[in-house]
Amino acid sequence: MRSDKIKKGLERVPHRALLHATGLSRKDFSKPFIGVATSFTDLIPGHIGMRDLERFIERGVCFGGGVPFFFGVPGICDGIAMGHLGMCYPLALREIIADTIESVCNAHQLDGIVCLTNCDKITPGMIMGAARLNIPAIVVTAGPMLSGRYKQKKLAFVHDTYEGLARAKKGDISAEELVCLEMEACPGGGSCQGLYTANTMACITETLGMSLPGCATALAASAKKRRIAQASGERIVELVKKDIKPLDIINKKSLENAIIVDMALGGSSNTVLHLMAISHEAGINLDLKTFDRISKATPHITNIEPSGTYYMEDLEYAGGIPAVLKRLKSRLNNVLTLSGKKIYAIADEAQIFDEDVIRPFDQAYHKQGGLAVLFGNLAPNGSVVKQSAVSSKMMEFAGRAKVFNQEENAMQAILNGKIKSGDVIVIRYEGPSGGPGMREMLAPTSAIVGMGLADSVALITDGRFSGGTKGPCIGHVSPEAKSGGPIAILKDGDIITINIPKRKLEVKLSNEEIKRRLKSFKPISPKINKGYLVRYSRMVSSADKGAILK
Repeated sequence: MRSDKIKKGLERVPHRALLHATGLSRKDFSKPFIGVATSFTDLIPGHIGMRDLERFIERGVCFGGGVPFFFGVPGICDGIAMGHLGMCYPLALREIIADTIESVCNAHQLDGIVCLTNCDKITPGMIMGAARLNIPAIVVTAGPMLSGRYKQKKLAFVHDTYEGLARAKKGDISAEELVCLEMEACPGGGSCQGLYTANTMACITETLGMSLPGCATALAASAKKRRIAQASGERIVELVKKDIKPLDIINKKSLENAIIVDMALGGSSNTVLHLMAISHEAGINLDLKTFDRISKATPHITNIEPSGTYYMEDLEYAGGIPAVLKRLKSRLNNVLTLSGKKIYAIADEAQIFDEDVIRPFDQAYHKQGGLAVLFGNLAPNGSVVKQSAVSSKMMEFAGRAKVFNQEENAMQAILNGKIKSGDVIVIRYEGPSGGPGMREMLAPTSAIVGMGLADSVALITDGRFSGGTKGPCIGHVSPEAKSGGPIAILKDGDIITINIPKRKLEVKLSNEEIKRRLKSFKPISPKINKGYLVRYSRMVSSADKGAILK
């Protein structure tokens, strides 16, 4: 075993002494050493239930014949970090998490690892670390939150808080009702109820084959989730004994499956960054054009929050990801998963319990998948839009640029009524390096919806959007402003055209005028001048490369 390096031989007497100090018996040294990377924290609703799941993972590892060792991984709640300096950190934290997994597992020569995770950047960070290490690994996502309730109406975090505050500002709902929504939108533990980034990544992780069937949608605090946690603990010991590693599972075909399911679900645009980063760690080339090619060929067959009317609990009760695989079987690659089963076997065993939650192809909500990749003179290296969340009337749009160099200024303009029908809000210097950290723009996009402007105003940025975003919001514009991309030289009043069917994002300027403006371009002063984010800003690649560290 890999852990023999720290527990066998005369020269390891000091090492064994330290391990005995942790409570290990002599017979434990003949067993696999299994790390359990847990991102438990009281700060994140999606993670507060992990202490319970830790117990069941521990049970499983012990039943399987391994020795579990728990260690902590930091976590950030994107919702709490949103709209201020805090949002510079979640994407940057993804790299710290990957480095933490690598550091702890290599320093202690662990034989395998269980990754207990749930929310947005934490899940991909753990998978990146596991792929980099390439030791046996399995992921347990802690599960979605139940929908809230107010006057017998289902509530979801984004629609009933971010959009709710804008509706209150506009006068459409009372202050008293807003307080009720604030109290009831998130009724307890779990990842937020829609296909935001956390739940999209959980679905992708299961499809990729890195978690057990049913894990992605099994609800937080459910008995089913406990059983999956225990089964995952047992399974990691089997994976160690059989020497099945992440790179036996993560390959070009399994990544394509993950993208197909992502497009069919209409998931978060953040998955583009994360799948590209995971593929980089796995040594696999994945580019933006692959996402767009698969999206064009994949129907959008679910209608889940934020763009739809269903919730993650509805997807769970409709059969979960195995049922989605059943629907998509003819389009998927029959590859192996960590469960020991191939994709087709999982699909064949599944049942679809609700034909509207997981629709047949001939009744798809949209003919194409959830995301589209746009190119043009404003985004030479590409940009990303969640097209399944855009109304038909806004699929083609032209408007006047209203330019802001940071999110807060745009947010103030929206809430103060300075954004009018026909405007294209431009938020720049929010890219991976310029942000730094590529902040999500959930607050302004939700405010646009809440102010009733979703069908008359667009937003483009070199930053990102939350999985909770809906409307004509185009992110990941590359190159970013700090790097001298064309978004940096836009001026108020410039005419911007968006054509999602033709995959175009353009500014109506001649090539000569663009070159003239770029010649005199000077980036604004850095927003952050000390700490980790300065180092991150210097090392991070562009969004079209997955915002990985160079």
